[in-house]
Order: sequence, then C-alpha cells, then structure tokens
Amino acid sequence: LQKILILLQVTLSVVVGKTLMILFPNAMKRYILKMGEKSRMNRNPKFSYENWGPTFFSFKYLQFVLKVKWKRLEDEAYEGHPAPNTPVVTLGGEVRHLLDFMKDNRPLILNFGSCT
Repeated sequence: LQKILILLQVTLSVVVGKTLMILFPNAMKRYILKMGEKSRMNRNPKFSYENWGPTFFSFKYLQFVLKVKWKRLEDEAYEGHPAPNTPVVTLGGEVRHLLDFMKDNRPLILNFGSCT
C-alpha cells in the first residue's frame, strides 16, 4: 500500500512538474536553479543547467525517485524489530550489507564521524 501511495504521489508531481516546464519554461528554470543553490549544484561551472535541468520531471527522473523512495521504506527501523540490512560501502569501495559485519551474538556498534 505504501508503494502505491508513493507511486501516485511521485507520478503526480512529475506530471505537474513536466506540465509546468512546458507551459512556463523560464519560471521553472529559475525554480530549479534556486533548488540547485541549496544543494550547491550551481557552484560547479562545468555543470551547467543545460546539462541537468531538462532531466527534471523526465521518465528516468520518475524511475530514480521511485527507486530511492521505495528503498527507504526498507531502511526504516522500529524499536523491538530487527535492524534494517542497509547497504554500506567499505573503505575499499566494496558494497556490503550492514548485518554482514555481525559476529555471533555480539552487538554491532556503528560509529559515525569524519576526519578532515
């Protein structure tokens, strides 16, 4: 049921977005560029709007957003339930799953941090 609701929501937003891009291309370009400022996409001079702007609200965009949103459904954690087996990338670049690191009945400790 959750996947159907997500499908309907994303499809509706893509249809509305695509329609607005056709009817009001300049206004939508300004809107998309404003969104790009938040993610700092606009700061790379080699990554111009013409390279990525028209891909918004395309069929591939729809597929990507659905894939991400559906994957997030599997990654939800609930108290008292098993932990989600989320994919992670090792320092060597290998894709593994979180629960691959479990050893017997020992607790798995995750340490989030950064080195700069």
